[in-house]
Amino acid sequence: MALTHTPSGQVVSILPLGDRLAQATSSAILKAGQLEVMRVVLLAGKSMREHHTPGEATVQCLEGTVEFKAGGDTHLLRAGDLVHLQPRALHALTAVEDASLLVTLCLAPG
Repeated sequence: MALTHTPSGQVVSILPLGDRLAQATSSAILKAGQLEVMRVVLLAGKSMREHHTPGEATVQCLEGTVEFKAGGDTHLLRAGDLVHLQPRALHALTAVEDASLLVTLCLAPG
């Protein structure tokens, strides 16, 4: 099944999902030539194994709490927190509470 991406110029809400969070799934928001944006949903106890992206990335916590590991450090990301990653930076995430994250990827390595 092909994913539907937001057309150029269309407004998209990234507000917290609130009561809908437990039933939500991760979803692509847009993919363009050099940019990909997605909402990642992690329920409490679920993880994304250690991985990296070829280009720079940002991870913004929209709601909930996530344990974020990168560069040998561990941080808690809470609503409103943002972290930037250099190209190829290894990182992993584990949801402490049900959470949604806005992830932005640069598809062309810097």
